[in-house]
Amino acid sequence: MNFKQWHKITLFCISILIVSGLIYYSSLSNRHKAIVKTYLLYTLNIIDSDWKKNYNENTLEFTSPSFLIDNIYKSMEGPKALQYFSFNTDKDELLWMTDFQVTALDKYEKKILSNDFICHTNINFIPQDHHGRWNLNTRMNNQFPRLISLSHGVEKINFPKGFGYPFFSDEKFFMVTQSLNHNVTDSIFQVKHRVSIGYSNKKSLKPLYPKLIFMMLPYDTENPYEIKQDMPANSCIPIETKNHTYQDEEGNSLSGHWKIFKGKSKYTYNVTNLLAIKDTVTLHQITPHLHPFAERFRLIDNTSKEIIYSCEVTNHQTGIGLTDTPNFKSKKGITMYPNHDYQLELITNNTTTEIQDMMASLFLFFYDKEMDEKIKKYNDAL
Repeated sequence: MNFKQWHKITLFCISILIVSGLIYYSSLSNRHKAIVKTYLLYTLNIIDSDWKKNYNENTLEFTSPSFLIDNIYKSMEGPKALQYFSFNTDKDELLWMTDFQVTALDKYEKKILSNDFICHTNINFIPQDHHGRWNLNTRMNNQFPRLISLSHGVEKINFPKGFGYPFFSDEKFFMVTQSLNHNVTDSIFQVKHRVSIGYSNKKSLKPLYPKLIFMMLPYDTENPYEIKQDMPANSCIPIETKNHTYQDEEGNSLSGHWKIFKGKSKYTYNVTNLLAIKDTVTLHQITPHLHPFAERFRLIDNTSKEIIYSCEVTNHQTGIGLTDTPNFKSKKGITMYPNHDYQLELITNNTTTEIQDMMASLFLFFYDKEMDEKIKKYNDAL
């Protein structure tokens, strides 16, 4: 084989690979296209792929890599970046997280952009690291280790004064922040997210214990995407069946990410088992996670008929988005009981002619009596 023949064969093979790649890419969902595209942009160093870490007074600040906004990206679809982090690996000082904030910036990190480009910022603790240090082994893997989620409509959270989430400075956490774009179609640009975590070293704070509860709806496992006129009440058509899919105690499939159609809908889900309250507890902070077209989200005590929390959502008047999803915080707290029955109730109103998507979660923070006793013993031993 001479050089000319070898060159032709090489070009042919490269062409086949390119065409095959384009066919594969075109078959992907919008979310998976964003994953592939972002990976290539970072790998080829076309856009900034580095996380930046900065300390201000009582604040740890991260600036994310760049996200290319070149399309409509609904909730859970946009470019994202993730990292593991610690506050200070040179020490094992006991600290307290007290507040969180995420802000959208331009690619030069000079201009603050609309919160409409923030889907969510999730921070997870590592159970083996966090619970293991305190010998709280019974807590291992008994719930999803999500500490907090800042999301569109609730970009800033402050715990009640005198409360915090205890951790050690060399403890490891996991963060993912994802972009969003419901409205801009006439330009291509880059955004970054600046994530700030406020902390304290005071010994007098009271510890909070995080608990994630969320709405899940049953769906037809045989024909999950078939739209039926006679769908059972309080059921759904899932966005997908590979993610955010669960099973109840009876083996029924449930989805935590589903489609909503034009008009108003009401959904309910019993969260007594998710809460798994074993002793009387006090609830001090509630942070919602919702998608556009949610109108009202409630946590209800079915036993006492008390509305524990009612999130009256403000959607954008122009375009798609959440203007405000109010959270709850209280130094006094709300008492919740192990023998009570609890339920989530969600009202949505899709004001468009297109199918939209929905998720509905609450991040609850309870006073952690067991941890408080361990921290007092730890401080006394210093």
